[in-house]
Amino acid sequence: MKKIITLSGIAIAGVVVGYFSLVAYVYHHDNQRTTAFPPQTNPSPHNVKVLNILQEKGCDYCHTPSTKLPFYASFPVAKQLMEYDIQLGYKSFNLTQVRESLLDNKAAPQSDITKIEWVMGHQTMPPTRYNALHWAGVMNQEERNVLLDWVKQQRLNYYTTSDMADNRRNEPVQPIPKSLPVDAQKVALGMRLYHDPRLSGDNSISCAHCHQLGAGGVDGRKTSRGVGGEIGPINAPTVYNSIFNIEQFWDGRAADLQAQAGGPPLNPIEMASKSWDEITDKLNKDPILTRDFTAVYPQGFSGTSITDAIAEFEKTLITPDSPFDNYLRGDDNAITSQQKRGYQLFKDNKCATCHSGKILGGRSFEPLGLKKDFGFGEVTAADIGRMNVTNDVRDRLRQKVPTLRNVALTAPYFHRGDVETMDEAVKLMLKYQVGTSLPQSDVDDIVAFLNTLNGVYTPYPVN
Repeated sequence: MKKIITLSGIAIAGVVVGYFSLVAYVYHHDNQRTTAFPPQTNPSPHNVKVLNILQEKGCDYCHTPSTKLPFYASFPVAKQLMEYDIQLGYKSFNLTQVRESLLDNKAAPQSDITKIEWVMGHQTMPPTRYNALHWAGVMNQEERNVLLDWVKQQRLNYYTTSDMADNRRNEPVQPIPKSLPVDAQKVALGMRLYHDPRLSGDNSISCAHCHQLGAGGVDGRKTSRGVGGEIGPINAPTVYNSIFNIEQFWDGRAADLQAQAGGPPLNPIEMASKSWDEITDKLNKDPILTRDFTAVYPQGFSGTSITDAIAEFEKTLITPDSPFDNYLRGDDNAITSQQKRGYQLFKDNKCATCHSGKILGGRSFEPLGLKKDFGFGEVTAADIGRMNVTNDVRDRLRQKVPTLRNVALTAPYFHRGDVETMDEAVKLMLKYQVGTSLPQSDVDDIVAFLNTLNGVYTPYPVN
């Protein structure tokens, strides 16, 4: 028995010695890592502090695609644990653009700074399991404050709007501007073409067919119906406030509104025209439209000129002056106490880490099923999402984060259009994206907040 106890003690001592030896090596390795700034960059002193913290804490291990790992990363068990952490970390957040913005003294993506703000405020990063080996990775409150101050300065310098109340300038969301500069003549032409069914192969469907201006900018269907009753593979996103999207379509395959406007007319299951020549031949037979169009576009009808006009019109499809916009501008009575609680819960439960900015979304691509597999059943090409564009396996199942502006008007929800209510959508997001659940009263409060996002569309005055 004594021999067994002695052997057990030796084994335990060996494990302890091995653990502390590994910790000592890791501590040395982490402290030897230094930030190497490219010679063409000159980051500000504050940015240097942030860069050094991110480097010293090893954030790049899990949140960048190619960081040199320490030697023990190839050891059994450690290898599996690190691969899991890296896969989950990189799936959740890519630090690359943040680092580039720090080096170049430019704006970081708004959703990225909101994610950093959340994990710093809730002290969830670096995670406990990482700190168990990386003692140098433990972050003190002073270091957290450096990052939180940087987030605030990013918002004040690049994102806040002049009409926001002073006490709301550090919010992760901003009001929609009341207007945008546009070319009035192009807007007038674009409005006519947006509603013109001659852009479709059988003259039956216009852009407004799937993006109805009187119905939240959508068609209310699970997925859209095209020429000849063809059923599309994906839910039609709202056209309202689409000017504020980082890119267009769920998978971001169109860089801007003009590129997006060029897609549906030639899509065989949407508007089903065979070519732009087919479309322009029809439009050229309309003497009044031709006269008005060539007065603005002397080159005449073409795919480029038609989509340019439609894009200019779509810039006017904004919905400012929602109750929540008025609240951000300083009217404390614009939303109710319940709606204010809902907004706080929205932020506390990480919703604003993706649904941020002017339209509470539209600025990043996120995987559906971040914390738990969503259970798609058969995965379709539409489900693959962003990976169809980038061919990067990290982008599999990523979709552009949809705007929450006017969300109460745009059911059904998600890219498949298979979620009928905001209540269900909130619960599914909490479950699959955040990994939590909330009491029904809290869900009700969040839904009440979402109802404050219905804005006012004022048609652009055209002659």
